[in-house]
Amino acid sequence: MALKRKFDTKAAEGDMTAMIDMVFQLIIFFMVLINFSQDDQNQSIKLPSSELAKPADVPLENPIVLNLGFNGNVYMGPETATIAGLRPLLELEANVLKANGKSAKDANVIIRADGNSAGGMVQELIKKCQESGFEKFALRAKEEINP
Repeated sequence: MALKRKFDTKAAEGDMTAMIDMVFQLIIFFMVLINFSQDDQNQSIKLPSSELAKPADVPLENPIVLNLGFNGNVYMGPETATIAGLRPLLELEANVLKANGKSAKDANVIIRADGNSAGGMVQELIKKCQESGFEKFALRAKEEINP
């Protein structure tokens, strides 16, 4: 005599808590790894091209990015100032560095000047930064690729 087994036709439901937890951990992991270096760049600034320009080998420590427009405005993150009115923003950055145990001499000021801005404005900007105690500067240009 053959025995008949009755099988339940309901689908087996697993606990998805562990899977959802793992997905959220992966999302957080990749959010932490995202490179936010593009945030400091003002898209209205058109860098000049140069054959000598090359990407930096290593990121600079304590970077402060200043975007200099062709009209003489300086964009520092969301803040906008003229070169003459830049001192309060630079002092604020120096205070942040001081709170972190650093000085203005430890910061690297990255200047992204528009290709149409006058060279004298870049020199004025560097002079204003030096008056606030900053000593290290890096100028940015667009790398010119020759075919």
